[in-house]
Amino acid sequence: MSTVVTPDLTSVSNETVRTINHWINGKAVAGTSGRTSDVYNPATGRVQAKVALANRAEMDMAVDAAVAAFPGWAAQPPLRRARVLFRFRELFEQHLDKFAELITSEHGKVLSDAKGEATRGLEVVEFATGIPHLLKGEFSEQVGTDIDSWSMRQPLGVVAGITPFNFPAMVPMWMFPVALACGNCFILKPSERDPSASLLIAELLKKAGLPDGVFSVVHGDKEAVDLILEHPSIQAVSFVGSTPIAEYVYRTGTANGKRVQALGGAKNHMIVMPDADLDQAADALVGAAYGSAGERCMAISVAVAVTNATADALIEKLTPRIAKLLVADGTNPAAELGPLVTGIHLEKVRGYVELGAKEGAELLVDGRDAALPRGDGFFLGACLFDHVKPEMRIYKEEIFGPVLGIVRARDFETALELINDHEFGNGTAIFTRDGDTARTFVHKVKVGMVGVNVPIPVPMAFHSFGGWKRSLFGDHAMHGPEGVRFYTRIKTVTARWPTGIRVGVDTSMPTLG
Repeated sequence: MSTVVTPDLTSVSNETVRTINHWINGKAVAGTSGRTSDVYNPATGRVQAKVALANRAEMDMAVDAAVAAFPGWAAQPPLRRARVLFRFRELFEQHLDKFAELITSEHGKVLSDAKGEATRGLEVVEFATGIPHLLKGEFSEQVGTDIDSWSMRQPLGVVAGITPFNFPAMVPMWMFPVALACGNCFILKPSERDPSASLLIAELLKKAGLPDGVFSVVHGDKEAVDLILEHPSIQAVSFVGSTPIAEYVYRTGTANGKRVQALGGAKNHMIVMPDADLDQAADALVGAAYGSAGERCMAISVAVAVTNATADALIEKLTPRIAKLLVADGTNPAAELGPLVTGIHLEKVRGYVELGAKEGAELLVDGRDAALPRGDGFFLGACLFDHVKPEMRIYKEEIFGPVLGIVRARDFETALELINDHEFGNGTAIFTRDGDTARTFVHKVKVGMVGVNVPIPVPMAFHSFGGWKRSLFGDHAMHGPEGVRFYTRIKTVTARWPTGIRVGVDTSMPTLG
């Protein structure tokens, strides 16, 4: 197994707290802005590092390096670009445990979940290695007399990705493998809350043979985001985060002439029909609602139980399962629920729990009173509400924590209408044994990703990820065929070679007939 040593990615300050630097033009670059942000260990509540926040000079340095590297990288045959990703894939797999450790130490999710995140990201790399096939165009012979026509896809140039804290490895890997395979240069602005995984990615790409300047990591906050959205040399921006910021990124980026895909928030519903296997449904709900402490854009946060009898039976199944969840430091092999990412986010989620009780929902399981680890970590146990109503804020808004609400619906049509009326349309699921009900749901629900007896319907890498309504701004979903289309421009060529026959001048619109 090869080992990657990263002695210069971080430095030690006078307070013995690490400083996490940028990665620009193939090497670590210390921040010059004088601004930093704290990186916590969520299990202890203590600051473990400070990450440099970029200014314009640092962003310009990354963009200039990408602009210089682009012609050479774009000119590489797609097969050679794919071979770099093949080598990266091998290195990434060798360092899977290291990625899981970094993610758990800065995000808080349990190690098994962190490893699962990294593995799902790796699937997009595997998809992108097929780029020689994915870039094939179309050819039409003899569209007119001695005239042929064909299409090709060419890279955009310099593109950027702005990624969230909840998947510090997987979401960047939804973006850059396809972008690089298509021949673009990529600038990553990861979340400042858990930035270290992105630096290990950068190191492994360099070790895999990626030329300097093709991939850079620039840490930052809103200032860095705005620099990306305004920079004239950045052609496209990919974003994942909350809906208000997604809308801001989309509007600002497109106003500056950029292609933008911006994935926003979610309020994912799961319908449980009276004929469903309730043990299967309960197991699915616990995993989908409380995995990663609910900090997933595909988390199920609303269970729509069709009929009161179904709701009562489902609650009877859920309650003992929730009680058995072990809330602990994510490095504990037995842990099932780790801490939330920061103290500020913990207080926000706790505030929603308090609000739900005030709004009149019945708090059946109060995670604030659960057996939580001692100390200053950002822990909250699983919470379960019953009798949640559509007018309540805990129903309308994305909580992004371990909070599940049960809504009671009198029939399937009412349940379907609830989902279709919600402003978000990211993911949804139905649990039923009835094929007709399932098929009707799949065809009529106004949501981008749908599961049938599957609680978290995240598409595989060779399909595309994206929601509807206010869960996605832009015309392209991520990875899969849509990712290739997003990171390329189509060019269509019509050609005729001289045959010795002079055609003469014709000023009319050519019909090629």
